[in-house]
Parts: sequence; C-alpha cells; structure tokens
Amino acid sequence: MKRIANVILDRDGTVIADKHYLCDPQGVELLPGVGKALARLTSDGVRLFLATNQSGIGRGYFQKRDYLAVQERLGQILLAEFGVRFTDVAYCPHAPEACCTCRKPAPGMWQALAAANSLDPAATIMIGDKIADVGLGLTAGLAASVLVLTGKGKKHAEALGLPPVEAPLVEISPRGADQPHLVARNLEAVAAWVLEQNKKAAP
Repeated sequence: MKRIANVILDRDGTVIADKHYLCDPQGVELLPGVGKALARLTSDGVRLFLATNQSGIGRGYFQKRDYLAVQERLGQILLAEFGVRFTDVAYCPHAPEACCTCRKPAPGMWQALAAANSLDPAATIMIGDKIADVGLGLTAGLAASVLVLTGKGKKHAEALGLPPVEAPLVEISPRGADQPHLVARNLEAVAAWVLEQNKKAAP
C-alpha cells in the first residue's frame, strides 16, 4: 500500500456524536479521542477531508445556514483544542428521493474533493460509521474503506454480516463485495493503523 496521504471522514457518528439532524451549533460534541487522533494524523502530514450527507436540508428540517453554523462550531473546537483543520469539506444537501449523484454512496462528493485537491485514490482512505460511507470508499476505488463502530457502526456492521470485533482494528478477509476492508473500534484505532502503514511505506 502507498503512503496514506488523505483521509476522508464522515461527520455524524464518526467525528462527532450523531444527534439526528443536528442543526444547533451548541450540540456539536466530539466523540472521545477524536481530537487527539486527528491531531496525530495531521502531525504525520495526512490531509483531512469531510464528506457528509445532510438530507435535513433537503427534507426541510433545517437550512443551509444551520449546517454552516454547525460546521463553524466543529472547526472552532478542532482548531482551538487540537490544532486540526479540514483541507476541504463536501456535503450533500439532498433528500434521498432526489436521486442526486452526491449523496453517499454515490461518488459525487469524492469526485468534487478529488478534482479540487488532486486526490490520488490509491493514497486515500474513507472512514465512516455507515454502509453508505463504506460504499463511497468502495465505489471510488480508494485504498481502504473503513467502518468504525462508533455512532451507528455496530448496527451497520451487523447488517453487513460482519463478525463481532474484539480487537481495536481488524482486516476483513475474505470480504464480500459490499464490505469494508477494515473494521475499527473507533477513530483512534484507525489513526494508529494509518500511522503504522505510513511508517512501513516510508522510504
């Protein structure tokens, strides 16, 4: 595997607590260990990206300005406390019935991020807590698609027929066509794996 230069993250359930159509900036809550994990990746030179489905906009539950306020608060928390920033952020504002090309697992957000930031799929991984996140990574042909067991991760792991995970991170081998390459207890475990992979890939 090439050095992992880019990590695309889901937001709700992966980076912050999933509070179901979050639209209040005061509700932004980093999951335990996430700030330090992302700081470790940043220190290793890994670029961080966010790709998030925000169908609450399309459903009329909240407005774009509410989404942006939540994002600003998230940025403030990460920047102020851990020195972390996202290189770029993509979001899908559409309801599922809109049949758009950007709602995960469709590849639109990956294509937008890749075009704007010259992303190499072979040097990029996707991390999320839902089947749709896994699907985006697989559809885009990324180096790895990782399912974390935070947020809705455990429920989605069961839906994919994955065995219980005892270790911090396990490789799914052999894996089905719609299954992740890796399952991790949390983002901290994925960060440790990325750093280890990059150490091996270093010249």
